[in-house]
Amino acid sequence: MQSLFDPAILFFVFGILAGALKSNLEIPPQISRFLALYLLMALGLKGGFALAKSGLTSEVALSLALAIALAVIVPALGYALLRRFLNGFDAAAIAATYGSVSAVTFITAVQYLDSRGLPYGGHMAAAMALMESPAIIMAVLLANLTRKREITGKKSPSGGAQNSAASRASDGLSVGRLLHESFTDGAQLLLLGAMVIGILTGESGKAAMQPFAVDLFKGMLAFFLLDMGLLAARNMGELKGKSPWLLAYAIGAPVAHAGIALAMSWVLGIPPGNGALLMVLAASASYIAVPAVIRQAIPEAQPSLYFGMSLGLTFPLNILFGIPIYVYAAHRLL
Repeated sequence: MQSLFDPAILFFVFGILAGALKSNLEIPPQISRFLALYLLMALGLKGGFALAKSGLTSEVALSLALAIALAVIVPALGYALLRRFLNGFDAAAIAATYGSVSAVTFITAVQYLDSRGLPYGGHMAAAMALMESPAIIMAVLLANLTRKREITGKKSPSGGAQNSAASRASDGLSVGRLLHESFTDGAQLLLLGAMVIGILTGESGKAAMQPFAVDLFKGMLAFFLLDMGLLAARNMGELKGKSPWLLAYAIGAPVAHAGIALAMSWVLGIPPGNGALLMVLAASASYIAVPAVIRQAIPEAQPSLYFGMSLGLTFPLNILFGIPIYVYAAHRLL
């Protein structure tokens, strides 16, 4: 419960309460965008400075390899389970959402470790970047398979037109284009670019950027989490009337995914701090990058499902309760 009294977390709770009370409090979209870019830039710089100090070691390579493995395993397991009670399109969309990562959840976890003096590798920011794309690519491929099966069974003019439009949408998003968009997306590119700059400048860069990348970080995160609290409260209504199985998945799947990451970290001897962040990444669900791509690539899927579940339920639970539990478990077992 001590983690709930962190100022940044309390601002998130305050945002949820303000949203639930239908307050007109809001953060202008331009400011919200700036805050997100600032946090990614600061995170990339901190990771680059740490990598400049430690260098590329076998521990770094092992953590990155495990991150990529989790980015494939989590959506594959999610799709296999969700397909039992959802159509192929919704199952693929939700699996991609939960197979990808939430940068804000990760940044909050990094701040949680920093505030308690718990060590972790700066390369974990690169792990987050690598886990962004695999789930999206898998979802599009699975949706294409579902679409091809359904097209052959639909002969009506309206159905044919709808399938034709969906096919054009998916054909326009090849695997190559998905990879290009993932790694050239502004936020993603800023994170990677800042990390490279941190590596190149090292200790001198760290000293120069200390007031910007470190001293301001906590306050900026609190302001951004206030905005996220408002957004989460406004999306909780999307879950009304949904299947109890989906609500159970939104709560249970992150815990299960974190458990998989913990088990794999234990087997491979990953240090506690890195293992905790891998658990956070595996447990998080994207609510920005993936929904934007899925809305275009899989128009048949219902946005109220994958967006409402990730932002309305999973994100708040991870921020309020998940992060301290994952960190505690990693340091107890690893």
